[in-house]
Amino acid sequence: MLDVVTEALGRALPVAAFLLAISAVAELSDRAGVFDVAGHAMARLGRHRMWLLWLSFSALAVACTVFLSLDTTAVLLTSVGLTIARQVGAAPRAFALTTLWVANTGSLLLPVSNLTNLLALPRLEQMGVDHGGYVRLAAAPAIVAVVLTLALVALLHRRELSARYVLDPPAATHDRVLLRVAATTCLVIGPAFALGAAPWLVAGLAALVLAGVTAVRAPGTVRTLRLPWAMTVGFSLLMVAVTGAHRAGLLDPLVDLAGRGTGAGDLLQVAGVSALTANAVNNLPGYLALEPAAQAEPARLLAVLVGANAGPLVTPWASLATLLWLDRCRAAGVTWRPWRLAAGGLLCVVVVVPATTLALALTT
Repeated sequence: MLDVVTEALGRALPVAAFLLAISAVAELSDRAGVFDVAGHAMARLGRHRMWLLWLSFSALAVACTVFLSLDTTAVLLTSVGLTIARQVGAAPRAFALTTLWVANTGSLLLPVSNLTNLLALPRLEQMGVDHGGYVRLAAAPAIVAVVLTLALVALLHRRELSARYVLDPPAATHDRVLLRVAATTCLVIGPAFALGAAPWLVAGLAALVLAGVTAVRAPGTVRTLRLPWAMTVGFSLLMVAVTGAHRAGLLDPLVDLAGRGTGAGDLLQVAGVSALTANAVNNLPGYLALEPAAQAEPARLLAVLVGANAGPLVTPWASLATLLWLDRCRAAGVTWRPWRLAAGGLLCVVVVVPATTLALALTT
């Protein structure tokens, strides 16, 4: 039992450290006004055309997901999108759906984009694929996933997005020094992640710098900082549980269901089983359960990630990002019918997961 705990926590601790640090960076940046100012800038650049405003917001959602993780998009950018939509008199659902779908389907490109990616990186390194190799392997599938997702949102909400808006949102007052430091921090950590620096170290240093400046400029902000401690502990316990289940052979039937091989059909099978598992339980235990199905093949492990990242859009519990997003929507007074949200998510999954998997098959 001790070796199971040691193995699980050895994998969990760097990921948990990153989760806490990047959450601090995102929360402090939001309080400094980074996302608020970005939203106002997008509204001005949109020139009263809803399409331009939505495209600008979508680009921000993709960048936020790639460099600051999908949970940041689900929590912070959802609030920004709904606020901007309300201020300019736009229908909020297109902006809300963009953050939900992009948060999941757009989280393939970098290891820091999703906790599942961070868990997969050490396995890929054992297969001879380093950080740069991961980015090259995931690039084409990630682009396909984002493009198809945004195309679906645009198609489903084409009527609302063809409108024009009259009012620009009012500019808010922020501490200029703190705002510049926070914005610079967000801009610097992106390339650092992309270049392959240890994610927990980059995020930790960024959090320390930002917390230090915030403590001087706005001391009360640091004292009221909310970090996902419960999620971190739950994640670590989940690692121990799934590691123990694998050791006991309890998950072997699920791994067998994912098949073998690296052909297009084989990768579709892996991604499909991964997506179904994510929607049945949750994408994090779904990934952990199916990780052995990679069988030392990088393409198969990426296929597991495709299903675990882009697939959990049908059930609300399939992804933590979805639960966080629903909470933000409720807080803003935007409600969704469960069947309609599930139907839209199923459409996105049916279109995006196979196409993304085929892009993976064609480029490996």
